[in-house]
Amino acid sequence: MVLYVRELDQIETQRLHDWLRAQDPERVKRARVVLLSAEGYRIPEIGAMLGAHPANLRKWIHRFNERGISGLRTVRSGGARPRISAEQKARIVDLAQCNPRDLGLRYSAWTLQKLAEQVRERNIVERISHERVRQILLEAGCSYRSTVG
Repeated sequence: MVLYVRELDQIETQRLHDWLRAQDPERVKRARVVLLSAEGYRIPEIGAMLGAHPANLRKWIHRFNERGISGLRTVRSGGARPRISAEQKARIVDLAQCNPRDLGLRYSAWTLQKLAEQVRERNIVERISHERVRQILLEAGCSYRSTVG
């Protein structure tokens, strides 16, 4: 089933265009997701353009369709995000660039989930999600598709 955002009204369209100039990169990305969907782009196309996972794109489109602009805001729970130092980030990037087999693992390509698991097992950080690993790789200029895969 193909998923698109509902029809945007004039005020929503203007607010989303305002979001494109925001300082928060997540806000910019979510606005782009909605606007691209409204232009008729499908989720796989938007994912390729923005380097985003289809499940996340579906989540934001559903939230927008249900709650409008307010559905695009993140409500964080559970306190502050754990801090990851520059050194830890560098170690994560270095690990992602290694061949898993060279590290004695049974697989020859990384997935974000396997990489996050190894980051925890190697005590680089105590806890980390595969999404945070993806963000760290993107911040470092690494496309996880070419580094992990």
